[in-house]
Amino acid sequence: MTQPTLSPVPTRATPPGLPVGQRPTTPTPLIASALAKTYGTEGAATQALAGVDLTITPGESVAIMGPSGSGKTTLLHCLAGIVAPTSGTVLWRGEDLASLSEARRTALRRQDFGFVFQSGQLLPELPAVENAAIPLMLDGVPRSEATRVAAGWLAHLGLAGLEQRRPGELSGGQAQRVAIARALVGSPGIVFADEPTGALDQATGAEVLAVLTSAARASGAALVVVTHDPGVARHCGRTLAMRDGRVVQEFAAPTTAATGADR
Repeated sequence: MTQPTLSPVPTRATPPGLPVGQRPTTPTPLIASALAKTYGTEGAATQALAGVDLTITPGESVAIMGPSGSGKTTLLHCLAGIVAPTSGTVLWRGEDLASLSEARRTALRRQDFGFVFQSGQLLPELPAVENAAIPLMLDGVPRSEATRVAAGWLAHLGLAGLEQRRPGELSGGQAQRVAIARALVGSPGIVFADEPTGALDQATGAEVLAVLTSAARASGAALVVVTHDPGVARHCGRTLAMRDGRVVQEFAAPTTAATGADR
């Protein structure tokens, strides 16, 4: 499989109100403690998470695996502040996500977290460069600057010359690269990917995973990937296996065995 040549990572935009280079990017871990989540009411409750402790360190890549109903997607949603846990805490930059207002959590997901979904979830009426630039424009960055940075990311991901194509004019793999650009354009601390290759064939999926992991590493972002596919998990430095809302096994990829993670 031939991988695309990745251009240098583009210079990120700086939101209005912050001097150039002063966007807060101090490396910080994401720490989940005793995380539990129950859906439903007493007598008809389903426990999706049953006490998860997890630390995501800056720049690392973590795969979360498990069968359907194991709690892996719920865990991702709690880590990203999309869903509030029933009990336990998720700390990011020293703040408990559950204690923040919905407006603050929304801003956090726009500025500090990036997302890649199974279907890409691109806006069909917008060209690739504007789809990729959306997080910056929502954060108040002028359109010209936002699209300049987005175009740089598209080029970095092998999509130079396709900036004006709409999602319907792109292949599945190309569309997922646009989604990756959108996730990384704001220089997030963490990228969350939920089954990012689930809608792709095996060869295209492997190519997209290689691009996603290398691009996240180049940007300095941590990467959390939810998957049921061991082939996807092998692209990450650490894998957590879940069952019944708990992490039942944790092991490192062969290349990271020296870190001392349990195999």
